[in-house]
Amino acid sequence: MLQKIQAISDPTRFAILELVRDRELPAGEIAGHFSMSRPAISQHLRVLKENELIRERREGTRRFYRIRSEGFRDIQKFLESFWAPRLDKLKELTEQAEREKK
Repeated sequence: MLQKIQAISDPTRFAILELVRDRELPAGEIAGHFSMSRPAISQHLRVLKENELIRERREGTRRFYRIRSEGFRDIQKFLESFWAPRLDKLKELTEQAEREKK
């Protein structure tokens, strides 16, 4: 999971994820959003793919990328683990306050 967090912490990779979050895009169109070489963008795409954060689909010589939402589940569970106990405590305190009103 740490590798995934490190992968998304890079500003370029984070921006790529935002681009392919809601739609599939070809590598060339993704590269067009950045002022760096296509090989550099390919390296970023490779890191995201290796960490199972995006999927690649080939059509002839073209490559298309889209986010893999299931690749974020372990990150989501980790972040939720910080909130769940606090939300449970808030619920408990709210219910207690309601009981005391009655």
